[in-house]
Amino acid sequence: MSENHYAEFSECGMKPQDVLAYVSGPVPVPAEGEVLVRMMAAPINPADINFIQGVYGVKPVLPHSRAGLEGCGVVEESRAGGFRKGDQVILLRGVGSWSELVAVPAVNLMKLPVAVDPVQAAMLKVNPLTALRMLEGFVSLKPGDWIVQNAANSGVGRCIIQLARQMGVRTVNFVRRPDELREELTALGADLVVGENDEDVVKSTLALLDGKRPVLASNAVGGESALRLMDMLAPGGSMVTYGAMSRKSIKVPNGFLIFKGIRLEGLWVTQWLKHAPAQDIAAAYDKLARLMAEGSLVQAVDTVFPLSEVRRAVEKAQEEFRNGKIVLKMNEA
Repeated sequence: MSENHYAEFSECGMKPQDVLAYVSGPVPVPAEGEVLVRMMAAPINPADINFIQGVYGVKPVLPHSRAGLEGCGVVEESRAGGFRKGDQVILLRGVGSWSELVAVPAVNLMKLPVAVDPVQAAMLKVNPLTALRMLEGFVSLKPGDWIVQNAANSGVGRCIIQLARQMGVRTVNFVRRPDELREELTALGADLVVGENDEDVVKSTLALLDGKRPVLASNAVGGESALRLMDMLAPGGSMVTYGAMSRKSIKVPNGFLIFKGIRLEGLWVTQWLKHAPAQDIAAAYDKLARLMAEGSLVQAVDTVFPLSEVRRAVEKAQEEFRNGKIVLKMNEA
């Protein structure tokens, strides 16, 4: 490959499709301790959109910032121990995955223990890990326990359903289109799929739980939706927030804190990856990759676009109703 194509932006924009450009440049040369990766696929996540808008927790370095926070590739050349040509890897840190070739410090890569479909592996870093940390990082869940989540049709929500089923944990799943999504989410392992805005939804849902209440709530929305999750929780339960789709603050009734003893916590996997021991990160991705390879953990894909159509892909990724992730394909495996 004589040149490298990638997606770049020189200014932030609330409409990323208006500021992104598909450009070419020289093939990167890996320095000592780096690995040259031929990217195969990368998803378009809300975090990618926010990064280009300039409102994400990691800020772009302008005027030439490359887009893409996640992706899967194959080692083309290694100048670091532990990696060799042909290894399948995912990017753990840094930006620029919407590119045909990237030179990456070895510490920012994770070699997959088994072969995984590149499109699925491209989505391994964020959503599955968020779901796993949600289920393992806050409450000691036991088989038969109930958890409740909003945005159950999201990428993280679908992963939570599948991983909870593996653990024997039961899920209440709030969505806005229950009749349309119930069959699909039930097939993934959902126990209850409930309309987010149904009348008396908390009371009617609790009546189906045989006297039990969820011990964990996964919140990706905020606002009134988060209030419903807190209302569902058992005394001493935890609500963990990892997103704010409604862009509305969480307002907590005093009684939920004083009398129910609810705990409120937050989850951002970028921070966890920054501070967690290397062996814990490796163990988490080993588990997730193996589940993905055997088909027990699948993420829905709406459309796969070639990198050259990155603007159209980003626009599609911002549509409200999709049937899964939008993924960019750079090279064939």
